[in-house]
Amino acid sequence: MAMASLARRKASNLVSNYFKNGILNESKYLFHVSSRGFASGSDENDVIVIGGGPGGYVAAIKAAQLGFKTTCIEKRGSLGGTCLNVGCIPSKALLHSSHMYHEAKHSFGSHGVKFSNVEIDLPAMMAQKDKAVSGLTKGIEGLLKKNKVTYVKGWGKFLSPSEISVDTIEGGNTIVKGKNIIVATGSDVKSLPGITIDEKKIVSSTGALALSEIPKRLVVVGAGYIGLEMGSVWCRLGSEVTVVEFASDIVPTMDSEVRKQFQRSLEKQKMKFKLKTKVVSVDSSGDSVKLTLEPAEGGEQFVLEADVVLVSAGRIPFTEGLQLEKIGVETDKGGRILVNERFATNVPGVYAIGDVIPGPMLAHKAEEDGVACVEYLAGKEGHVDYDLVPGVVYTHPEVAYVGKTEEQVKALGVSYRVGKFPFLANSRAKAIDDAEGIVKIIAEKESDKILGVHIMAPNAGELIHEAAIALSYGASSEDIARTCHAHPTMSEAVKEAAMATYDKPIHI
Repeated sequence: MAMASLARRKASNLVSNYFKNGILNESKYLFHVSSRGFASGSDENDVIVIGGGPGGYVAAIKAAQLGFKTTCIEKRGSLGGTCLNVGCIPSKALLHSSHMYHEAKHSFGSHGVKFSNVEIDLPAMMAQKDKAVSGLTKGIEGLLKKNKVTYVKGWGKFLSPSEISVDTIEGGNTIVKGKNIIVATGSDVKSLPGITIDEKKIVSSTGALALSEIPKRLVVVGAGYIGLEMGSVWCRLGSEVTVVEFASDIVPTMDSEVRKQFQRSLEKQKMKFKLKTKVVSVDSSGDSVKLTLEPAEGGEQFVLEADVVLVSAGRIPFTEGLQLEKIGVETDKGGRILVNERFATNVPGVYAIGDVIPGPMLAHKAEEDGVACVEYLAGKEGHVDYDLVPGVVYTHPEVAYVGKTEEQVKALGVSYRVGKFPFLANSRAKAIDDAEGIVKIIAEKESDKILGVHIMAPNAGELIHEAAIALSYGASSEDIARTCHAHPTMSEAVKEAAMATYDKPIHI
């Protein structure tokens, strides 16, 4: 089998993608790659983490586990960051609840489950979401306590490379000192010129998670992960959803073939798309919101009306109020903090992870950053392979992918083979009457080494990790094909796609 050793993989990825791509000057950032050491004073921390989101709280816990005296500062007063409070977790709660309603209304009858009426209790749905969020945030606070991490609730800003002034949420102020400071303040919603978000009629993803009633007409500006997920929620609950996107495609990071199938699936769910379309202006002065649109390449303008507009045009690094400029931390034109392969900034003792540095703005990527950064501080060998960070769109069906798209492989000039297997030929998918989707595997032609895996299916986000492990260890498609998969399972489609890549599948 074509398995590469973990040690070899680490060695081959020692140089950061940032340096490979010429983004940073390596010599400028490598003069202080080691930790400043453990704190000696009783009131001084070894590690201070600013930000209690997925990257921050994970870094804080890992630091404490490695023996560092650690403090985590969080302005929200509720741990978990955007992801847990107003992002990943509440959106998945609503995605699940809305899917249950949609299934009850449209699919239960064919399974012999019949009832006279199905109603939406939106307040109860929101309460379930809030309960999930509350329980998880309290759970993280418990984990900090368990690992003896000091938790400071308030807004932190640099006084010096070793001192943080915190305006506490209780109204006071305290100074936190530390040998090593990690910036993990995450990202914020990207606004668009001429559009003012009021979280009522014009909302960000935060407002879309807390609407008090189901809008009759919802316009989503932006066809990325967040826009499509939130559009799906309200579409299932009865909204007429139109997605407006400046680019020619939805989710540009997705494999083109899978993307086209995905868009067709969403259109069957009655989501409408206006691609290559520019938002010229938005008027929310009346009872409805009027969007003036025009073709991206120019042309005749037209008006689209909505009860609610969701602005989902991406996210930007959040470093407001940190006073990075005061201590001389360098950022790029997009506001991202520049770091080396050990997450060190140009200021000795100051580090950064997650959404505030270059790379995918994903919670799981931030977590990996946090662990690796702290491991470097402890003298260990941290590691994050940014080419192998899975991406998932949590609609129904879900789309998940890891590694390269077919377009990327073509651009590299690599000879390759493609294997595909539809879930229509998967016994478990047919048994549960949920068989829309496909597995697509791309492998190097000569060596059969897997280069990318793309899945559209129910629970694709769970299926993708077999592929992530395979790519991490340099596995071939034959390696997956010759691994016994339990029957009947959805994961057998991955095995069959692997068989189709290096040889022939059995069940199609």
